[in-house]
Amino acid sequence: MEEAERLIARRDFRAAHELCIAELKRNPRKARALFLLAIIAAEHANHGKALDILDRASVIAPDPDIQAQRARSLLALSRPREALLAARHGLTLAQQIGTTNAWTFDTLAVALTRAGAHDEAVAPFRRAIALDPGQPSYHYNLGAALQFVGAFADAEQAYRACIGLDRMNPKVWSALAQVRKGALSEEDASFLVTQADTATDADAMLHWTHALAKYWEDQGQLPRAMNVLAPAKRRKRSEQGYRFDVDAELFCAAEESFASLPKSGGHASVEPIFIFGMPRTGTTLVERILSSHPDVFAAGELSHFSLALKRYARTSSRYVLDSETLHSAHRVSMQRLGEAYVQSTRPRTGHTARFIDKMPLNFFYAGIIHRSLPKARIVCVQRHPLDTIVSNYRQLFATGFTYYNYAYDLLDSARYWMSFRRLCDFWREALGDSYLEVRYEDVVDDLPGSARRLLQHLDLPWNDACLAFHENTAPVATASSVQVRQPLYRTSVARWRQLENELAPVIALLEENSML
Repeated sequence: MEEAERLIARRDFRAAHELCIAELKRNPRKARALFLLAIIAAEHANHGKALDILDRASVIAPDPDIQAQRARSLLALSRPREALLAARHGLTLAQQIGTTNAWTFDTLAVALTRAGAHDEAVAPFRRAIALDPGQPSYHYNLGAALQFVGAFADAEQAYRACIGLDRMNPKVWSALAQVRKGALSEEDASFLVTQADTATDADAMLHWTHALAKYWEDQGQLPRAMNVLAPAKRRKRSEQGYRFDVDAELFCAAEESFASLPKSGGHASVEPIFIFGMPRTGTTLVERILSSHPDVFAAGELSHFSLALKRYARTSSRYVLDSETLHSAHRVSMQRLGEAYVQSTRPRTGHTARFIDKMPLNFFYAGIIHRSLPKARIVCVQRHPLDTIVSNYRQLFATGFTYYNYAYDLLDSARYWMSFRRLCDFWREALGDSYLEVRYEDVVDDLPGSARRLLQHLDLPWNDACLAFHENTAPVATASSVQVRQPLYRTSVARWRQLENELAPVIALLEENSML
């Protein structure tokens, strides 16, 4: 088995597979052999097979390594609820057995973060580093978890430790730039310029330039920051071959499919609160205001509703969100869909009267959400169109997540915003009292009034804690993780005015469509 592990490390999977099979012929209950076979299956993206093997192995041996790999495969199969349980079970076993395998703690912690339990992940990340301090990725992972829980000084230290071990990792530089204003030095900026100019990979170039743009932004030079981003954005957009038509089809399907949905039925739960809007428009701020209420829990940006619909619609496409799936929603039992969604959020939810799902893309599902969960409440956050467009363009989204591909170009972002605005106009008329729109600028100008309006919409009593949202200690795993831990500020309102020259084509497009 040690030789099989060495072969797997060298990616000689065929030879490792033969050794494992031979061992299982001698001893069919050899859990380690089953575990390594599951690793091989997972390395070939066959997570269903891997999970079957791991389930057999877990019956034979209470091994934290097995639970760590189970959690990985469950996440790959879009089963976050079970992944969370596997990760927690694995940590319990690790403590009982006293494992010294750093990979185990890091893998379990990654599973916890991907399942939304960021606060639970900090300790196992620290344990992984204690066991193997020379692994850069462990420091990076710890930094991300610390950033999400609001420990920014410690996050910066962890990111710097990662850089000390792997200075050429572009992802850690873009992360470091976000933890506080002025996180990067002039020497850092000079290094970033060199890396951006010589980058051969489009994704790496994006990370280098986003870090550099944040440096210039912190210096008060927003136009220069935008200009720094432009070459990397153009390169990535060209590489993808993005066409707005693909997104336009989604907006049409979301609206058109609503008429075919059954008008009665649905699951009667009052727990869910859906907050959505385009990214970087204040959705996290609204979430923090509401989740400061003792009756409300912020569950994070959940993919659970889209996954439940895809599972029940059984559409053939490889995408979770596409026009085919939206048009097929009428074939799905709305009661079953709503119930399945709520159950999928357990065990993280259920301990408060209400919980928030803040997935931005849920605006495509608003009509289906309303029919499957008629007592749920929906809050849509709006922001000035030019601030929205600029903020989306300036944001570095996960480069492998295709649903935000519009953000590599200002005009594409403008077209996307216009379609979003039209869809929201439709939802406002179609969904009645279940749907409420709030403007980011109104929240900034009148926090008490906005908070009262939100709580009224949710039928929740007033609580003063909602005004002290920046003192909320719950994790925040979004791009606003730093900002929402500060008291309310106005510096993000009308920032687009610093960029009127750069936004001239966008302004012209919006005015041409009477949307400015």
